[in-house]
Amino acid sequence: MKKVDTLLIGGDVVTMNAKRDVIRQGAVAIEGATIAAVGAAERIQKLVQAEEIVDCTGKLVIPGLVNAHTHAAMTLLRGLADDLRLDVWLLGYMMPVEREFVGPDFCDVGTRLACAEMLLSGVTTYNDMYYYEGDVATATAEVGMRAVLGQTILKFPSPDADSYDASLARCREFISEWKGHPLITPAIAPHAPYTTTDEILQASVALALEFDVPLHIHLSETALEVSDAERAWGVPPIEYVHGQGLFDAKVIAAHCVHIKQREIPLLARNGAGVAHNPSSNLKLASGFAPVLQMREAGIPVGIGTDGPASNNDLDMFEEVRLASFLPKAVNADPTLLPAHDVFAMATIEGAKALHMAQDIGSLEVGKYADIVVLSQSGVHATPRFHLGSNNIYSHLVYAAKSSDVQDVWVHGRPLLRDRDLLTIDVDQVRQQANDIAAKINDFMMQREGSLLNKTVAIGGFAQQETYEIQVKVRVDDIDSVEALLQLGEFEIVKQSIRQQFDTYFVFDGGASDHYLRYREDNELAGPDQGAPGGIGLSVRPKYALTLMEGIVERIYQDSVILTRSRYQAQATYSLRFYREYFKPVREYEVVKWRNRYRVEFEDTEFAINFDRTTRPQGLGTFVEIKARTWSASDAEQKARLAAKVLRRLGLQSSQEKQGDYLELVSAGF
Repeated sequence: MKKVDTLLIGGDVVTMNAKRDVIRQGAVAIEGATIAAVGAAERIQKLVQAEEIVDCTGKLVIPGLVNAHTHAAMTLLRGLADDLRLDVWLLGYMMPVEREFVGPDFCDVGTRLACAEMLLSGVTTYNDMYYYEGDVATATAEVGMRAVLGQTILKFPSPDADSYDASLARCREFISEWKGHPLITPAIAPHAPYTTTDEILQASVALALEFDVPLHIHLSETALEVSDAERAWGVPPIEYVHGQGLFDAKVIAAHCVHIKQREIPLLARNGAGVAHNPSSNLKLASGFAPVLQMREAGIPVGIGTDGPASNNDLDMFEEVRLASFLPKAVNADPTLLPAHDVFAMATIEGAKALHMAQDIGSLEVGKYADIVVLSQSGVHATPRFHLGSNNIYSHLVYAAKSSDVQDVWVHGRPLLRDRDLLTIDVDQVRQQANDIAAKINDFMMQREGSLLNKTVAIGGFAQQETYEIQVKVRVDDIDSVEALLQLGEFEIVKQSIRQQFDTYFVFDGGASDHYLRYREDNELAGPDQGAPGGIGLSVRPKYALTLMEGIVERIYQDSVILTRSRYQAQATYSLRFYREYFKPVREYEVVKWRNRYRVEFEDTEFAINFDRTTRPQGLGTFVEIKARTWSASDAEQKARLAAKVLRRLGLQSSQEKQGDYLELVSAGF
């Protein structure tokens, strides 16, 4: 009789083996880290002698669930920012907070909190993508869970690397240290095509092949991502990364929501696994992944929770139930993706998606003893039928809950007994998590209370004051004023014709306090660029974001004003992004044709703009004179000269002292 460490006996054993055997009143024997025997209890009892016998009568014994995609340490950002689009959520909130707070301690505490939540919902293996994965690995290994851990690679600075080169070096070091660990599979994780480059993707593939480790990446999560890819590269994301040789590696592709039909064979032929994240995709309104088509093509599709900042939990039973419902509702067919297929996606198929099916995902002799016991004492678990094996899968997918998880073994080691976590001090972890959350809360309160802080947080702004003297005059005959500029008193350095679309965001405090201007600036080719007919095609438009606070610093003669506190940056995101990120109280739009001159007048350079506004209707035509300045004396000198320019152009002093069009528009002209 063979001696084993532990014998689970009397429960209904759901093996998820190739035959999908379900053994009523079965038994599973654990010896060391692996499964030594699986079968009917009566037979197994005659074959093994166990040091410990666990009575599972009336319970279910299942393989540990596989969470195919998550960002575990983001438990510490749960509930920070919700009900936002993916780009606003990620670029406006998550990444700025991560730059400020994510470090080794953050990842250690966040990972332990995540492991506690996952163990309590029956997860024994998870696939992660985050920063400081060495610290994530240490915490995970100490808890005793199994994980594929992907060190993130980005084209811009991240919390654990100042550059792409540094992140790649950190990833190499991480893989070298953890390769061959019994619980931890290190991986490389280029975040997504839109946050990397050709060079990064190719280098990531080379590193994955060198060490024979998985490559974890987000692909085709949103429709915007796909349209941007087609605009930038001429092909959708999966075709693009295929062209970079990505599928030479063992790829784990997260999401694949907006995958093109022609891209599915690329994943199938190259043995890629897909992580389907139903809750996150629904919550972020990303869409519905074509799970049926991918599985029909032979692609292993696992189920993931995604990160707890976008889900907002790590409950795999919830994900499994939702994963079953989605294709039924989308296709109006209740027979699609039946319960036994969905439960496979959470176990053996999830293991295949992670390229680990030889070791985990089913209860079979020789595989690691990653086992979960489910209590059936809850009222929601009553009654149960035994007409066939489908009954038990229906129960697991449609009725079972994470609260049913009673015992968990990983690698043959008990981590949860009677819902008591054996390797995590939950009270301590919760206290540490709350302490970190309090600091994040203070940071966010300060940031959200300052338009400047909120603007700087998303990057690109020059954090320095600039000063500018300017005067704007409404005119009736703008052509005659522009003709005076050609009379020889002014040396014209440069001329350009532009169409500008300005959107003003106004916040509490009104226009004279602070506001943002988003500008689309289209410079048009003129005669000197060889354009036929005088004005030709638009060059590539430029987008700029300008923050102004405390607009008017001083008023000089002839209504010349001095403005300050100008922070400018290239607008790298869409107008919709800024609107949803800043949430202005009011919004105004001005559209104008601008003939811009850069001139020399009495050895001083000025910008003179001749503006013909087309929106709002009736705003009028204006001449604007501007010059940058750097000192009080220089400002006074340029203000005098600006007044002189005003008179040379035959313009009268105006009582309209606005520094921008916002004051006129907000006041109804």
